[in-house]
Amino acid sequence: MGVFVSGIGLISCLGSLETSWRHLIAGKSGIQIHQPFPELERFPLALIAKKPADFLTLTRLVVASAVQDAGLVVPLLDCGVAIGSSRSQQALWEKLARQMYWDDPPQPPLIKGGLRSWLGMLPHMGAIAAARQIGATGPVLAPMAACASGIWALAQGFELIQTGQCEMVIAGAVEAPITPLTLAGFKQMGALAQTGAYPFDRHREGLVLGEGAAVMVLESAQSARRRGARVYGEVLGFGLTNDAHYANSPELGGKSAIASIKQCLERSHLSTSDIDYIHAHGTATKLNDQNEAQVIQYLFPQSVPVSSTKGATGHTLGASGALGAAFCLMALKYQILPPCIGLKESEFELDLVTEARRGEIRNVLCLSFGFGGQNAVLALGKM
Repeated sequence: MGVFVSGIGLISCLGSLETSWRHLIAGKSGIQIHQPFPELERFPLALIAKKPADFLTLTRLVVASAVQDAGLVVPLLDCGVAIGSSRSQQALWEKLARQMYWDDPPQPPLIKGGLRSWLGMLPHMGAIAAARQIGATGPVLAPMAACASGIWALAQGFELIQTGQCEMVIAGAVEAPITPLTLAGFKQMGALAQTGAYPFDRHREGLVLGEGAAVMVLESAQSARRRGARVYGEVLGFGLTNDAHYANSPELGGKSAIASIKQCLERSHLSTSDIDYIHAHGTATKLNDQNEAQVIQYLFPQSVPVSSTKGATGHTLGASGALGAAFCLMALKYQILPPCIGLKESEFELDLVTEARRGEIRNVLCLSFGFGGQNAVLALGKM
């Protein structure tokens, strides 16, 4: 059963879907130096606005954009929901901790807002909020798999349609990760860049945290044709594996990552020579980019174009794969390959796209390799 993408909602530091795409193709980055928390130093960050975004507000905005883009009208009673996130409501949990331990006098956790407010802080609330927003009574899924969450959510939506459980699914991921704990944690690991994000560059410094969300309307071929929907592309298949190795670094040699790509290609009935573009995870950290480049070099001909868009949007953690998939669909729509912004001097023997490039693009892969060895791959095709 074919699964089509009939609507996309996207919000990044570059703007909405079309605005982000225009800026990306023009080689612009939304990364700037910010100091959102006075107790922490200044960092390059990819903020949507001047202050850190609210997770549920961002969820509602991106879901509304996707529904409108698909030409749908709520309620969508039989629609499924698969909205992933890596951090979800962490900002509110940190606020709660400050109230409990640092306020004078300390505030009990249920005083401000009561039980209803506390339940609204649970990790799956993005998916629940989306279901309420569109009036969905179908399956509601909330995957949380580090940086692989976005592609995992899209894969779950794909499966709900493939197995006949739903004809339509709102799927994607939302991330509002700019919190004191997240910044402090990544800094302690030595993973944060000092000036910007430079994926695959010889002088890359590390990742830049970014806010963002991308949600897609996945629809069965029959449903899309029945209502005459405009279609961006087709979800062809996915691959999901785990390294079962390290908590915060990729498995050396990339055996499990290679397995996830092979799994995706097999399920999609594609070979490596069928792939016209790879949207890499490309975090601009030393280990990820080196390991990912080796995996791509091992599997694919050197001529396949590769880029990472994190030099423009920052690393949106759990939402990064969903943003990458949206940019892949825009590449299919406009037949333009997005550039690897921030790359000046490549360290690897890859066909890295440094400026927007026109080409014949039929099949693309989007890669996400997350902490805990979570490997997720999505194949998309032109209609």
